[in-house]
Amino acid sequence: MSVRDDYLSRIGALIRDARQHSGLTQAELAAELRTSQSAINRIEKGQQNLTLDMLARIGSALDSELVSVGTSGPSHLRVAGGTKLSGAIDVKSSKNAGVALLCASLLNAGTTVLRKVARIEEVNRLLEVLTSIGVKATWLNVENDLELVVPATLDLAAMDADAARRTRSIIMFLGPLMHRYDDFELPYAGGCDLGTRTVEPHMTALRPFGLKVVATEGSYHATSAQGAGPERPIVLTERGDTVTENALLAAARYDGVTVIRNASPNYMVQDLCFFLVKLGVGIEGIGTTTLRVTGKPVINCDVEYAPSEDPIEAMSLIAAAIVTKSSITVRRVPIEFMEIELALLEEMGFQYDRGEEYAAENGETRLVDITTHESSLHAPIDKIHPMPFPGLNIDNLPFFAVIAATADGQTMLHDWVYENRAIYLTELNKLGAQVKLLDPHRVLIEGPTHWSGTELVCPPALRPAVVILLAMLAAKGTSVLRSVYVINRGYEDLAERLNALGAQIETFRDI
Repeated sequence: MSVRDDYLSRIGALIRDARQHSGLTQAELAAELRTSQSAINRIEKGQQNLTLDMLARIGSALDSELVSVGTSGPSHLRVAGGTKLSGAIDVKSSKNAGVALLCASLLNAGTTVLRKVARIEEVNRLLEVLTSIGVKATWLNVENDLELVVPATLDLAAMDADAARRTRSIIMFLGPLMHRYDDFELPYAGGCDLGTRTVEPHMTALRPFGLKVVATEGSYHATSAQGAGPERPIVLTERGDTVTENALLAAARYDGVTVIRNASPNYMVQDLCFFLVKLGVGIEGIGTTTLRVTGKPVINCDVEYAPSEDPIEAMSLIAAAIVTKSSITVRRVPIEFMEIELALLEEMGFQYDRGEEYAAENGETRLVDITTHESSLHAPIDKIHPMPFPGLNIDNLPFFAVIAATADGQTMLHDWVYENRAIYLTELNKLGAQVKLLDPHRVLIEGPTHWSGTELVCPPALRPAVVILLAMLAAKGTSVLRSVYVINRGYEDLAERLNALGAQIETFRDI
């Protein structure tokens, strides 16, 4: 195979993986790009020449930075593995809380200042949407404090549709916008069927407020009955984080009391609740599965709020220490959302020191500092599976794949929530692991692993992508992880911060 054909095959495989992760068929992607299904089939098999323009269009359609037209292309990471880490690192503020608070800022007619917001690609996309409709967003300082001023009238017709389609968080505009408009549209990524499936759980939460949503080609068309509200408790059919957040955003300005049952009490939901309370909304039951919300029809106040630290990033950093057999101190760990993970790691033989608790800047979330020690791990007795909070966090499950690969024995991971995420964990095999895919939800991992470096294309799923990076830190030799936009969506300066602990990661772009 020639070098050219090899790269076409790699690009085709990357496009196929990104399409499957987006839930699109070849025909649906073809319709989005105004081409034929056979053309998409040839592209994915590496049998089609591609222009930069076509790569950029495919990347936009699939929310994956396959290429950037201009002076810079996709960024990659070169990792010199096998080095131990040392020192201390602070956990940054929560990505998912920051995204929810950006959407919640639309409720407030006053000035909102959010402290230490994660400057990640997901936040960047939402800010592009907000500024396109008239919101004034200003980064105030190097601490990443962000000021938001929402105009009296939003220009929804000017919404940056490309940016909106690159963030699934756009669905959390439904709750705030229904208070301002009787009729509006929101773009979304994917085909009509996907849109209907995506919006349906949210409609369980929002129909009682008079909102109706129809998924048309490429957009949600929403109509709302102003002043309508729930006549009985809202029972969510799934304990989803964004669904609970949308229900809270709708209830925040409803002139009455809303009871939400089977609500998610997860970390980002709690942060949203604390923020809404600062806006004057009454909320009882924060941290439980039943929320009682007393709305405030007019919200106009100047408010400052600091979202708490990210438990998923905390887990990432602890996993990095475990797989590299390093002793580091991870500061500002939100312990309430890490206790199950740490208890499971203790059962596997993980040794660490835990400091005294102290309050996060929001005055509510409990933090600790954790110092890891080199540990000999063994497989757990039972399978590892996630559960809604207070269980093992769904987003933390993939990190146990790379941890289990370093442990002695056989571990089963059951990722029952996502249809295809477990499949990406088999990419660890290319670095020397023994990961057997039992079905789309379960993998069997045999450890310990003698990691060895290789070159891989970043999978389109955020957490599995970071898991591969962590394995590369442990692998002897040099590894290359290509097209890491998906990591930048959820982590701020991850490579640079790991380098501060002694890792050797170089960011580069192809010429």
